[in-house]
Amino acid sequence: MSSSKRNVLVSSFTNGILDPEKPMLGPVQDGGFILANTAPGCWGPMITPRLHGGHEVTQPVAVEGAEPGDAVVIRIRNISVTSVATASGHDEFVEGHFLGDPYVAARNPRTGELRPETRVEGIGQEAVRDAETGDPVTPFRMVNGYTVIFDETRQVGVTVDKKSAEEIGRDAERWAALPDGSVQHPILVWAPHDLVGIPVRLRPFLGQLGTTPSIPFPDSHNAGDFGSALIDAPHEYGIPAEDLAHRTDGHMDIDAVRQGCIVVAPVRVPGAGIYVGDMHAMQGDGEIAGHTTDVSGSVTLQVHLLKGIGAKGDGLEGPVLFPLTEDLPPLAKPLSPEEEAKARKLAESRGIAMETLAPISVVGTGPDLNVATENGLRRAAKLLGMTVPEVRNRATITGGIEIGRHPGVIQVTFLAPLSSLDNAGLGDLAREQYGLGD
Repeated sequence: MSSSKRNVLVSSFTNGILDPEKPMLGPVQDGGFILANTAPGCWGPMITPRLHGGHEVTQPVAVEGAEPGDAVVIRIRNISVTSVATASGHDEFVEGHFLGDPYVAARNPRTGELRPETRVEGIGQEAVRDAETGDPVTPFRMVNGYTVIFDETRQVGVTVDKKSAEEIGRDAERWAALPDGSVQHPILVWAPHDLVGIPVRLRPFLGQLGTTPSIPFPDSHNAGDFGSALIDAPHEYGIPAEDLAHRTDGHMDIDAVRQGCIVVAPVRVPGAGIYVGDMHAMQGDGEIAGHTTDVSGSVTLQVHLLKGIGAKGDGLEGPVLFPLTEDLPPLAKPLSPEEEAKARKLAESRGIAMETLAPISVVGTGPDLNVATENGLRRAAKLLGMTVPEVRNRATITGGIEIGRHPGVIQVTFLAPLSSLDNAGLGDLAREQYGLGD
């Protein structure tokens, strides 16, 4: 009798490291569900030195039958914000408070101890202190920040003043709705309040959603931009440049990864190891401040296993998205029946067989946007059996290059021939997502 589960409930977190040798939950059945209560990413973990990776993502879940070279289809069935308030802002590093990388190796600048245990004393940017020595030890400083509260329906919020921010900061865990298994210090204890009275619209999505890399990776570095900081790094997670190929690009920060989106993720290790976290209440393309409104939340994912992915059946190099129609660039939206009829008539007038097209969004990452774009174009070409120049042309006239995160996460989004999607094993997902026929 199979030990796999139809539903896997996740309430445990990593210490910031995605390690293929660590135990996974599950396995979840093909077609089963993962239900998780996620903790805020970014700022809370960033001011909690004991965490090794800059985020606090869920313990990975194994998928029954998943092997390297496969892919997993992750349908985001539900995303709900549970935090009542959050805080964020633009950062700068505090020299001497880290070894090579402030996200990975925070240290006490006086004693040199790496990742010391810490406690919170009061509120403000020096509230997090070494539990033994009392020294301020956070490796970041917020140079312009804000605290935002949400309405009961989690549809809108507003940034608050000093008095309100400090009131919230004194009861930070409750306002953050921090999950029981989380060990981070909520960023609300800093009580930032540079921006006051700005109304905002909630549009929650998942900054982290993916599969476990084939070597240990700090969670926030599981992408080509942050991951580049690991190359020859002085801490224990430093890697040679060629080992970046082990990443799975689960840290996308792409605002289209929200309820209703379909994510197709590569499998690098037996069981795949699906993890989730870093929910954001809202974010403009590029996340140009470096951080946005990290929140606690509840997530429901449905998982299917996909064998023989890619034009040659040799697997995925990185994630592929099928966003909601409303999240597609204007040129990548499927033609309306009226538009299609006009185009077909035009094609027939010249004796041309018109292609049947469907949207696809291929994620590319790299140390900067230029390298990320080249990476995405190459991945799309390989996946669909095209040349890179052909993908460039198709993305230019039927889509666009979208920025997920500055400096190095992009989407190559365009209308691809449905026949090419079928050959890559993705055609049925496009038909499902966009209500297309053959």
